[in-house]
Amino acid sequence: MADLFSTAATSETYTATDIEVLEGLEPVRRRPGMYIGGTDEAALHHLAAEILDNAMDEAVAGHAQRIELTVQADGAVTVSDNGRGIPIDPHPKFPDRSALEVILTTLHSGGKFGGSAYKTSGGLHGVGLSVVNALSARLVVEVARERTLYRQSYARGAPAGTLECLGAVSNRRGTTITFLPDPDIFGRSARFDPDQLYRMARSKAYLFAGVEVRWRCDQAAQRPDGEAPTAATLHFPGGLADYLRDRLDDQAIVGGRPFCGSASLNDAGARLDWAIGWPQHGNGSGFLRSYCNTIPTPQGGTHETGLRMGLVRALRSFAELTGQKRASVITADDAMGGAAAILSLFLRDPQFQGQTKERLTSAEATRLVESAIKDHFEHWLSADPAAGGVLLSTIIEVAEERIRRRSARETERKSATRRLRLPGKLADCTRADAAGTEVFLVEGDSAGGTAKTARVRDTQAILPLRGKIMNVASASVEKLAANQEIADLTLALGCGTRDQCDLGKLRYERVIIMTDADVDGAHIAALLITFFHREMAPLVRAGHLFLAQPPLYRLARGGTVRYARDDAHREHLMATAFRGSGKVEIGRFKGLGEMSAAQLRETTMDPATRTLLRVDPGTADAAKSADRLVDRLMGRKSEPRLRFIEEHAASVDALDI
Repeated sequence: MADLFSTAATSETYTATDIEVLEGLEPVRRRPGMYIGGTDEAALHHLAAEILDNAMDEAVAGHAQRIELTVQADGAVTVSDNGRGIPIDPHPKFPDRSALEVILTTLHSGGKFGGSAYKTSGGLHGVGLSVVNALSARLVVEVARERTLYRQSYARGAPAGTLECLGAVSNRRGTTITFLPDPDIFGRSARFDPDQLYRMARSKAYLFAGVEVRWRCDQAAQRPDGEAPTAATLHFPGGLADYLRDRLDDQAIVGGRPFCGSASLNDAGARLDWAIGWPQHGNGSGFLRSYCNTIPTPQGGTHETGLRMGLVRALRSFAELTGQKRASVITADDAMGGAAAILSLFLRDPQFQGQTKERLTSAEATRLVESAIKDHFEHWLSADPAAGGVLLSTIIEVAEERIRRRSARETERKSATRRLRLPGKLADCTRADAAGTEVFLVEGDSAGGTAKTARVRDTQAILPLRGKIMNVASASVEKLAANQEIADLTLALGCGTRDQCDLGKLRYERVIIMTDADVDGAHIAALLITFFHREMAPLVRAGHLFLAQPPLYRLARGGTVRYARDDAHREHLMATAFRGSGKVEIGRFKGLGEMSAAQLRETTMDPATRTLLRVDPGTADAAKSADRLVDRLMGRKSEPRLRFIEEHAASVDALDI
């Protein structure tokens, strides 16, 4: 081991002369990635963002009302504001240099460390302007203070001359910076994208409603197919509400109105603005844009965490107030998954991850944002309970769909690792191919036993169901997942549910609902149809669902035997097949279980003699109408059912109870 160290020591020398000390702005030019994240297009545009952010800090602080952003023909960018102007008097620590020169040539220098010059600001590391100067082939700064104009030029971070006094100017104040990125750093072909800069300028105008951003772009710098205009004035009095409206492009949103507002968070000047809408049809139009002190935070952070937590807490509180128990399953992803949201936080001394400030890490932001969003969103929901209820129901549906997908994935994983286990009470047919096969969904074990005896084993399967299955239109997704009857039915059919419904995996060609020919049987059939309509709609649309037509009466006289489906059919038979003298024996079946296997086979199960009704949703318009009717009669809310009963009560001729 000693020999190894000895060999390494003699093969390479490493002494104090190998230690470099980089001074001034040389570290920035040698390692630009440490300060702006690289030398690619994103890093290039970060230079413009740094200067624009400084101008916005002046506006947010109340010292500037106007910002100008100009893209010049040679690729240079000019940013101007009518704020206070960078100080030009000698710096106390460097009496032979102006404060302006110190800021431009010294890292970690600026007016945002002590907190007296700015309550909130985006530039907090004191490297923004100096880094831009270091990475620019040339930079010219003009400062108007106290009706006097000053100018100084720089080249690759070093002063190209002294601070010049250009004399008196009237009606002018603020700072103007023009810079051209250094091709030695970014490459000879590097150019600013006017479209990207225009979007940046527009977002700043949205984020601070009190500022006016004047945009100009030389025609020589424009792209032939670009969106950036030659000139524009960007001013949005509605702030983030205008931003959201522009992004959604008049899309209809759930509840009919967006959730917009602002709030003061503490006595230190912290403020929160937000605008959130839930597009009705989604189509991938959801997004979340967050900012802190007008700085975009594309990687999110603690303020986004507070937003998500606040929304969920308010939704659950509103659900408790309105008696909606199913809201307990809602998560932040459910609430924000389809939302279009913009969040803008103004915070004193925020902490960011990295110099490029792409993620906010200030711990206090979570608490402040969560509290403000929770209180305001809860009031917003309660102010319009109808719209709030629609939004809550929509988000609950998203949550339940998520749970269904997770359950389907878990089922797929289980099926991949073990042989398919069919329900024990299923009497399956022997034919392996689905073509020509059918499964009868039978009410009760008694009827199931008779049907098993009456069936053709090769092509007919029997699945007995215990009583009335759950109403899937009003049950929560947890209750659906826990219901054994629905689990057995889904497993027996094998095609999955909802978005996972794959008819290629359907184990039978026909699914036949076979219930008693009375009111209870009709109710069970209605519940089963509702299940298929909601959970396996492709199966219904493809014509795989049928209703059996078992008889309610047996009529006999002499050697003549007929079966009647209902009272009207019985009267028809009495007037036709049994017309004339002689007593007719009429027996009523209390259920399928009272029929013999031979009777059930002849009347209901034999393809040669039976009658089947196919459940057909019809045209697209008819299917939509059916969907609305199912929601009205079988849905979670009882009021529509009550109105339906009241509307149609007078048309009932006979009530079988």
